[in-house]
Amino acid sequence: MPRSEIPIPNPPALPSSLPDSILHDLSVTLPPKPLPPTDLASLKAFQRAANYLAASMIFLRSNTLLQNPLSHNDIKPRLLGHWGTCPGLVLVYSHLNLLLRNNPDLEMIFVIGPGHGAPAALAALWLEGSLERFYPGEYDLTESGFHNLVTRFSVPGGFPSHINAETPGAIHEGGELGYALGAAFGAVMDKPDLVVTVVVGDGEAETGPTATAWHAIKFLDPKESGAVIPILHVNGFKISERTIFGCMDDKEIVALFSGYGYQVLVVEDLERVDEELQGGLDWALGEIRKIQKAAREGRAVIKPRWPMIVLRTPKGWTGPKEVDGKIIEGSFHSHQVPLPKAGEEDGQLGELGKWLESYRIGELVKDGRPTEEVTRILPRERERRLGQNRLTYDAYEGLKRVDWREFTVEKGTDQSCMKVTGKFLDRVFRENPKSIRLFSPDELESNKLDAILDHTQRNFQWDEYSRGNGGRVIEVLSEHDCQAFMQGYTLTGRTAIFPSYESFLGIVHTMMVQYSKFVKIAREVPWRGDLASINYIETSTWARQEHNGFSHQNPSFIGAVLNLKAEAARVYLPPDANCFLSTVHHCLGSRNYTNLIIGSKQPTAVYLSAEEAAEHCRRGASIWQFASTPLEPNEEPDVVLVGIGVEVTFEVVKAAELLREICPALKVRVVNVTDLMILAPVSRHPHALSKERFLELFTRERPVLFNYHGMRVEGYREEGTTTTPFDMMLLNGVSRFDVARWAVVEGVREGDNREEVLGEIEKRVGEVRGFVEGEGKDPDDMYEVAKFE
Repeated sequence: MPRSEIPIPNPPALPSSLPDSILHDLSVTLPPKPLPPTDLASLKAFQRAANYLAASMIFLRSNTLLQNPLSHNDIKPRLLGHWGTCPGLVLVYSHLNLLLRNNPDLEMIFVIGPGHGAPAALAALWLEGSLERFYPGEYDLTESGFHNLVTRFSVPGGFPSHINAETPGAIHEGGELGYALGAAFGAVMDKPDLVVTVVVGDGEAETGPTATAWHAIKFLDPKESGAVIPILHVNGFKISERTIFGCMDDKEIVALFSGYGYQVLVVEDLERVDEELQGGLDWALGEIRKIQKAAREGRAVIKPRWPMIVLRTPKGWTGPKEVDGKIIEGSFHSHQVPLPKAGEEDGQLGELGKWLESYRIGELVKDGRPTEEVTRILPRERERRLGQNRLTYDAYEGLKRVDWREFTVEKGTDQSCMKVTGKFLDRVFRENPKSIRLFSPDELESNKLDAILDHTQRNFQWDEYSRGNGGRVIEVLSEHDCQAFMQGYTLTGRTAIFPSYESFLGIVHTMMVQYSKFVKIAREVPWRGDLASINYIETSTWARQEHNGFSHQNPSFIGAVLNLKAEAARVYLPPDANCFLSTVHHCLGSRNYTNLIIGSKQPTAVYLSAEEAAEHCRRGASIWQFASTPLEPNEEPDVVLVGIGVEVTFEVVKAAELLREICPALKVRVVNVTDLMILAPVSRHPHALSKERFLELFTRERPVLFNYHGMRVEGYREEGTTTTPFDMMLLNGVSRFDVARWAVVEGVREGDNREEVLGEIEKRVGEVRGFVEGEGKDPDDMYEVAKFE
């Protein structure tokens, strides 16, 4: 059966079988509260002007104020943009500015989840003067600025069709749906006076990251943090299908979100939508302040029900009703471009003309400036307008630095990188009690970072044992939440750490990429300030996931970071605990990067003292003379063995020890690389080695083996199971025996005892494999630190 066309606009949800008492008992009903006539008129004028601008941005390349009859030549050759969500976003935007005007002590950010609704945001930003402030001479409140905004949208050199770092007031990359709600909650943490209003589209609400972010209220302490007003915007349609929430009636939606912990107000009377929405925002702000006041006076409400609004408006509201026999307003046909043939067909051109003329833009914009009727709803202080809040573009606080050397450990011992780093981070948290947080998917103790909890706690407000105690650690079994919280927290000026099992960081691959794109563009925008880097700590690596098995073995997140632009990506693989400390200290003070730090939670060899570690990390790589064959000046080795990563470097060092025993004539150089980016070509990365330095480490023509933690050169081969740690090295071809075998093949000539040495290596491999198979564990001496006489 072919697909059917929905025959009516705004089709209602099928009625649920839930009892009617749900709405009576759980939903919020507010008494009518008429708006002052001047405010109501100003809201409607702002909305008309912004809707006109949003629609004209999609279509017009000339005649932007309709001073002449519309012609085909006025239409852009490529029609790009998303109209359907814009009227709802404009509605909310107008009301938030009025809310700010009426509450002089209110600090607010607006996060727009339907990120492709950029025309709505840009239109409102122009009307409030924010584009003029940040783009003087381009988007001024003049006819020229109006023309530029309309004609440059979604063309080379202009604003893109989605919200990004070029958009004033934005702290969220709009290119991918799902992350707005979590980022909004991250933004208000440790900002007690901040309120973030976030619009979540009903299509966006179907995503996994959004679904779990509704629970973020359970991690929000009203004593120390601000609050979020979520607005679920239900317009019923995605790009070509109805939405899940659009097919849920009020009883189902109220029951769902009441269970999550919200008070739900439904705004859906289009005849009185302005009065209902402004009344709803006043109510939400009042509820927030009651919850916060109680907590800050020492009588916190247990499991407070935070306010949220469900806003029902038609898809493509105020646009064409029907075109060429197809329903437009109130259907998916309005999602993107309602009149795709306006540049070619007279009929659609005429419909476009009638549509744009219905807003009567000439009454609202005079001589290129919005009239006083349009701007009356705006806060008088420009810096309080939604596009000009300093928190959204220049909020970086920085951390009080802690000397990492106090936490270093003795060279020659076995130490866990994570145990040692946990003690350092404990001090960092104590020195910075309101400007750093750790977001972890319930793996803190497993990853041996639990020393962080020596002087702080977890922060989970629905647990009687961890609520209201100012904990710096948020653990939630959703990597999406951890990433989104980190993004919002960082974009409003603070510093965050996200530790995770290596194999599961890939869950937030695209979130990381979207965020990094935002930061890349932000660096190119002159009015945006620095941001703290985002910091991932990968532990529980594939090399020691032999017990959990194949499912827990995946180092691919390294590749995801490496694919970022060179100015953004930083990947570190410190070889021991002291180097790990030095690296974490550096990353916490860095700005504008995506830092990935990979280490081991298990006790491993400490090769370098504090001073040696500092120098090694500064250089990014160095020759480890203690493990290398002593050479005469200007003498070159026969082979170069390079370790990149904790466990695989241990195998390189053990291979050098083995070769010293069984093939002493072979001249071996051992190199460790801790900063992966030094291996990039000089033209592609600022950390890259110079040609001279590269040759100093790796020689001009000698064979070089890279034993690498990742999935290229010699590294993870997608081979594993539940086995022993050393058998994981054998399965993936990175064990000391594999390294030694390669060195002998490449560095020893045939006839120079080569076959005998190779035979000895194979014999030892057989002995180890036989022991593992027979005993179910590695030989006891496998992890003894290498000794060189």
